[in-house]
Amino acid sequence: MTAPSLSAIPPLTTLTEDEIMFRDAVRDFAQSEVGPLVDKMERAAEFDRSLIPKFAELGLMGIDVPMELGGAGGSFFMAILAVEELAAVDASTSVLVDVQNTLVNLPLMDWGDESIKQRFLPRLAGGTVGAYALSEAGSGSDAFALRTRAERDGDDWILNGTKLWITNGAEAEIYVVFASIDLSKGYKGITAFIVERGFEGFSVGKKEDKLGIRASSTTELILENCRVPGANVLGELGKGYKVAIETLNGGRIGIGAQMLGVTRGALNAALKHVQERKQFNQLLAEFQGIQFQLAQAATELEAARLMVYNAARLRDAHESYTKQAAMAKLFSSQVAERVTSLCVELLGGYGYTKEYPVEKYYRDAKIGTIYEGTSNMHLATIAKIVLQEGEIGK
Repeated sequence: MTAPSLSAIPPLTTLTEDEIMFRDAVRDFAQSEVGPLVDKMERAAEFDRSLIPKFAELGLMGIDVPMELGGAGGSFFMAILAVEELAAVDASTSVLVDVQNTLVNLPLMDWGDESIKQRFLPRLAGGTVGAYALSEAGSGSDAFALRTRAERDGDDWILNGTKLWITNGAEAEIYVVFASIDLSKGYKGITAFIVERGFEGFSVGKKEDKLGIRASSTTELILENCRVPGANVLGELGKGYKVAIETLNGGRIGIGAQMLGVTRGALNAALKHVQERKQFNQLLAEFQGIQFQLAQAATELEAARLMVYNAARLRDAHESYTKQAAMAKLFSSQVAERVTSLCVELLGGYGYTKEYPVEKYYRDAKIGTIYEGTSNMHLATIAKIVLQEGEIGK
């Protein structure tokens, strides 16, 4: 038996020179440009739109969109690096970039015909914000119970329904919207459409007031006889469920990266505190009980990073990654909850105030167990695949 070449095994935490340069550029940008705006955005519960053209200038609005279509020509893995670095400073900022790259650009590249790619990807990469609209009042975890309808009218489609929990809803101009062309067919009637803000019958409704990621807009979308050109159908009619599933698989890796950044940001703030704060005539960092908790947190963060990076590498290599994406999202969100909670405790009373950053990281972490698939839904996905494989380690 011939051993596999080590060069054929994708690196995980080992980055290429280009990836390191890109990561460092995003880290510098996050600290210098995003950092000073975080408190203002958090208190106003509104995203500072002056950041969007800066994202585009840095290539963050179309990271793995080909250069001939106006993108940065990078990789999915680089998009994951960007999300992690932004989340270490502000989760709300990271999720705008995450949705743009993993839930909007990717399905257009994977499922769009040449006309769709030429019409929309240069705009998105150039700074037009996108959003992904699947959820409804009666279809959250049961995503394919959606009731939004699409009826043909000549060469166009008429959409009617309401979407809920739409990230980037307030800022977006381009929306990937899922509707059924035949409710009697269940999930086999679902079709993906590209809807633009200016379309007749389309409007943005209520904006949610949330616990965390407060500067990230979460809105409802209202479609009242919304006319959509037939050329804006994304993928095949009745195959929208495939577009939705495959897109969410990649999006879950993005949420995993967001949780890495949130965890790292909180842990760094706690590390700084315990190396400065004295109790009983010694630094908190000198107590073995504190040291062990930090060691456990750092270990869990590293394990989560390996899982997220591995899933991203698998996607770039066009290998199967559904199980790995579910595991990465599940575990990274669990780690984020545990570690950010610990960090609040390590800062004591200070950690419970808005004067210090850990309480925000703590609130921002909670969404990781909910959106793009709850933890229970990911457990169900993982269990199904493991049982199908019939052997751990396949």
